[in-house]
Amino acid sequence: MRATDDRGPTPGTRPDTAVIWRNRALRLLDHVSLPIAVCEFGGRILIANRAMAAEFGLLPGRLRNRRILEFFTLRDSATIPALTEAVRLHRRSQYRTRVTWTPPDRTERHGEMTVDLCSDTPEQTPNLLLSLHTLDVPATTPPGPRAEVSRIEALILAAAARGATTARIAKEVGLTPDGVNYHLARLSRRWNLPNRTALVARAYALGVLARDTWPPEPDPHHLAPAT
Repeated sequence: MRATDDRGPTPGTRPDTAVIWRNRALRLLDHVSLPIAVCEFGGRILIANRAMAAEFGLLPGRLRNRRILEFFTLRDSATIPALTEAVRLHRRSQYRTRVTWTPPDRTERHGEMTVDLCSDTPEQTPNLLLSLHTLDVPATTPPGPRAEVSRIEALILAAAARGATTARIAKEVGLTPDGVNYHLARLSRRWNLPNRTALVARAYALGVLARDTWPPEPDPHHLAPAT
């Protein structure tokens, strides 16, 4: 008769329990109808469920390692400073912010993003658990081109007006080149214009970029108001 080994199974002889439960949790997340994502504090997407990816006509894996602000525009400028302060003070509060995004049908949508700060200990830099709640588009939204743009859109337009390349713009505003192209494409659809040159011209015509100023700068009076 062989002696019984009380030390337990040899590592690698069967799947780690934590890995099994993690995979189960991810599969369950894909069955949740609410769009959900988990990001690093800097905004890099770690996990997105099917509902979140479907907002952009993508599979979940296509969102991984992208920046969340490549897909959403914040309408509350106080959100990022509030999150930064919460991390500094080791708070784990829940925050809500208004956002807009453009799905494949090119109809801009409005919603509220709930942000939870999550970490194993207060000392760790938290991840962001994001859940998206779609809101009805306000009936008073005026038709046609909007003069108001978000701060990130205005910075991109100002850099484009200086003749900066996509790579240079991305470095200046803290996005990937794909993120810059995403915002430029949104502006092109919003203003029904064919190229970057036309976008810059329209930005000056609408007052989005300050006149008689070099290098080009956004006009703060034409940025979308925080809500």
